[in-house]
Amino acid sequence: NLVATIEANLGVLHDYYFLRAKALGIGELRHSDVYVPLVEQKKSRHTFEEAVDIVCDALAPLGGEYVSTLRTGLLGGWVDRYENKGKRSGAFSAGSYEGDPYILLNYKDDVLRDLFTLAHEGGHSMHSWLSARSNPFLSYSYTIFEAEVASTFNEHLVFDYLYERSDSDEEKAALLSNRIDDSIGTLFRQTMFAEFEAKTHAMAESGEALTVDSLREEFGALQRKYFGPAMVFEPCSDLEGLRIPHFYNAFYVYKYATGISASKALAARVLGGGKAEREAYFAFLKSGGARFPIESLKLAGVDMTKPEPIATACESFARDVERLKNLLKL
Repeated sequence: NLVATIEANLGVLHDYYFLRAKALGIGELRHSDVYVPLVEQKKSRHTFEEAVDIVCDALAPLGGEYVSTLRTGLLGGWVDRYENKGKRSGAFSAGSYEGDPYILLNYKDDVLRDLFTLAHEGGHSMHSWLSARSNPFLSYSYTIFEAEVASTFNEHLVFDYLYERSDSDEEKAALLSNRIDDSIGTLFRQTMFAEFEAKTHAMAESGEALTVDSLREEFGALQRKYFGPAMVFEPCSDLEGLRIPHFYNAFYVYKYATGISASKALAARVLGGGKAEREAYFAFLKSGGARFPIESLKLAGVDMTKPEPIATACESFARDVERLKNLLKL
């Protein structure tokens, strides 16, 4: 369902890469140009306390109890936010059944991405907090399939909050550019990885040897299919598929793509609805591991056995690309 729906909507990704080439003023978009910033990211400083205020204000549609609990936790010891000798990079939220959630990150007040990371990890922590208080120990732990919904849901609300309050085209373009990059990395790229993973398993099951050459050939074909005719690849581009550590945990990566698809649908549902839609979302968060993931998401109002949530995520991506195109006057 995921792979088929994304493949049917690859045209919107191909359109973006033609737009990227035009925005960069280059006739030939090479694989190495994918991460060149399209928009100047102006430095804006938010102290940690200000970031907490922004996140909590953005999440106001979830109600006072959710926001109050999150605010108290973020300011009251849930977060290890300072860089330190020997401390790892990245961000992570660890749940606890009897204690509080714990968030590891290195917050920088001049990096807008860190504000979104705080919202993301706060989503994981509130998921754990609500689940632990609604389930016995044996069924409070949820799956990655569900976890990525609760975290990216918060990011969607923060994006909408900042975008609606932005007073310049430059700020809006920067927000859109960042979100488009996130969508590519989470929705399209992870689906490409998942398709590659499925192909390698099928090759092994059919008795075909998994050689460096055969794996490069398969991954290169997928790169050309997903990125489309605007992209020119380097001779070593197809080595990318051999460096993804997630493949050691079989069929892990697709959950990022299903997660963002479900969360986009649920964010739109909550923002456009009322108390019933909000309570349905809370029913999902409180479900923890008491149900199969598909069933817990149905509680919230999204059916991931159907193509509609994934197709809707692709439509949202296409709208973002069109908005960016208009802001850049291309």
